[in-house]
Amino acid sequence: MGFFDKLKNISIFSGLTKLDDDFYDELEEKLILADMSVDTALKAVETLRKRIKEEKIKDVEEGKRCLRSIITKMLDVGDTAINLSTKPSILLFIGVNGVGKTTTIGKLGAFLKKRGKRVLLAAGDTFRAAAAEQLSIWAERSGLDIVRQDEGSDPAAVVYDAMNAARARGADVVLVDTAGRLHNKQNLMNELNKISRVIDREFPGGARETLLVMDATTGQNGLIQAKQFGESAGITGIVLTKLDGTAKGGVVVSIADSLQIPVKFVGLGEGTDDLQPFDGASFAEALIQ
Repeated sequence: MGFFDKLKNISIFSGLTKLDDDFYDELEEKLILADMSVDTALKAVETLRKRIKEEKIKDVEEGKRCLRSIITKMLDVGDTAINLSTKPSILLFIGVNGVGKTTTIGKLGAFLKKRGKRVLLAAGDTFRAAAAEQLSIWAERSGLDIVRQDEGSDPAAVVYDAMNAARARGADVVLVDTAGRLHNKQNLMNELNKISRVIDREFPGGARETLLVMDATTGQNGLIQAKQFGESAGITGIVLTKLDGTAKGGVVVSIADSLQIPVKFVGLGEGTDDLQPFDGASFAEALIQ
């Protein structure tokens, strides 16, 4: 079973037998109910309508394959692989409280270690009680190095220590946790900028990603958050958590299409292996059944 087979698919084509006007109306409604934004749903349906007319498609199954290819193309907005081209490479994780940043970092650290990378975790969330402790548990469980300081410490100082430790220990990649920050809290955004300056100063020219961790269950609210973060934090990729359960996959397409930022990892469960690299074609295949 493939990873995306765990996804709750939209069953868009169930009960649809003819490619007529009713088909397009119902398809649009189902896409929106699947947490796709109105703009993205309209764009997908209009593109499908045009393709079906141009290619003289009559068969519903062929229409289904056509929609999969359209969604795959909408998801293709940049490299979905993380940039690990320098030693060390830096992955900075941002997002609001409660989206699963610390857990995501732990899972990704385990994922990279299994692939032969020496991973260092930086416990840069010094505001949330027990955040560093939670990350330490992940480090111990997966056999990863970690740099942390006391609660209330300067997060930029933690990152400074982590950069030095990475050099000393020969780390391949540094995963930096940050405090859950609201996009409209200027002081927290300033803190993020300070962390960025430390990284730039200590490791100029190093490969670096700024990954926004989002909770798929927040749907369109998550999309609004992502737009606001994108304006102020220079996001290079999205990690989407909690795509299992009640979440619907349409939000993934809206994020990529609206922000033109690639989804790089998705989480479909609580286990260590339930965070996996994102592949648009496989996702579209699982989504459109």
